[in-house]
Amino acid sequence: MAAYFLLVLGLIILLYGGKILVDGASAIAVKLGMSTGLIGLTIVAFGTSAPELLVSINAAIKGNSDISVGNVVGSNIANIALVLGLSGLFYPILIRKNHVRFEYLITVLVSVLFYILSYNNRIGLWEGILLFGLFIGFNAYLFKNIGKGIGDEDAGESEVEQVKGYSWWVSIALFFGGIIGLYFGSELLVENAVLISREFGISERIIGVTIVAIGTSLPELITSIIAALSKRTDLALGNILGSNIMNILSIIGLTAIIKPISVSEEFIHSDYLWMIGITLLLFPLMKTKMKVSKFEGFVLLSSYAAYLFFLL
Repeated sequence: MAAYFLLVLGLIILLYGGKILVDGASAIAVKLGMSTGLIGLTIVAFGTSAPELLVSINAAIKGNSDISVGNVVGSNIANIALVLGLSGLFYPILIRKNHVRFEYLITVLVSVLFYILSYNNRIGLWEGILLFGLFIGFNAYLFKNIGKGIGDEDAGESEVEQVKGYSWWVSIALFFGGIIGLYFGSELLVENAVLISREFGISERIIGVTIVAIGTSLPELITSIIAALSKRTDLALGNILGSNIMNILSIIGLTAIIKPISVSEEFIHSDYLWMIGITLLLFPLMKTKMKVSKFEGFVLLSSYAAYLFFLL
């Protein structure tokens, strides 16, 4: 029982650490004069992906590559099929043309590249440098095109409003407190996920793509559902696709630079194909009425249920 308690505790610390890291970094950015658009595209996006990053690096260093890869692949599947599907059930998710032309196209290309690089069962230093280099290039392109339909000035507005009154000391304390929380939360999550998988004879791959992946996707899930309930869904799809792009380029890229990642055959012949397939399934659902409503949400949720059925 202790392992379950510590796993949940680690997840809570991880998620709360990501939240206060975003608050602290956003407050510092406001004091340095950054726009809300830049804060939304960089700090907020990084903050929601920080749990995945710390978990993947921690797992790779400890030799648990299946959790490291499963965390990213499972999160990408969950972001589209589970998060977007559930959000569509609450309120229609509006699709902007640039979502289809830019973020969606990049998501597909990056997912396919991830599959190709993993086909030899290993993502090494040079593959990591390539992915992380593409991540830098992707963000540079976003910065350059803010105000041209790709970046949105209101993307970080709510976060900025919450932290405007913070002093320098509070901002810095939150920033470093968030980093510390992410570190200890990832330690607890990875160690106890491994213990539970060994206790029940479940593979680390399955633990990675289910419990760990869904857990680290909670920031996206909660944010998207709240946005749907408050009927502010115009940025939801862009944020989800952006998170998937960041998961592969930055998390896998940076993790592989720190330590090469082993990729098992099960990922290549199953989970990667599900990730690409569900991403491709999203295209006709988006193009029908330029929104993800209850029907499309149900289809996406059904695809996630099918994935879990074949996985388990």
